Amino acid sequence: MSRISLTGYMDVPAARLPAVRAALADHIALTRAEPGCLRFDVTEDLTHPGRFQVSERFATRAAFEAHQDRSTKSPWADVTAGLPRRYTVSEVTA
Repeated sequence: MSRISLTGYMDVPAARLPAVRAALADHIALTRAEPGCLRFDVTEDLTHPGRFQVSERFATRAAFEAHQDRSTKSPWADVTAGLPRRYTVSEVTA
């Protein structure tokens, strides 16, 4: 069985950090409650100010795609619109 993994980071300028931090807990809670979410972590990088490390794993491609769809329509999408992201998506064999 294949799982979908996303890893990488998002950079947030200092002026937008308060809004991103305020929205993050809800985004994490909603994502972790999604069917097929196996792991979802977003943490601030202590060595690179404004960088948030992202690590996700979903049970199926369909679950990952449903998460992507929900996220693009969420308040999180509005708060993080236009922020630079560098993500790698890969298929992981369980």
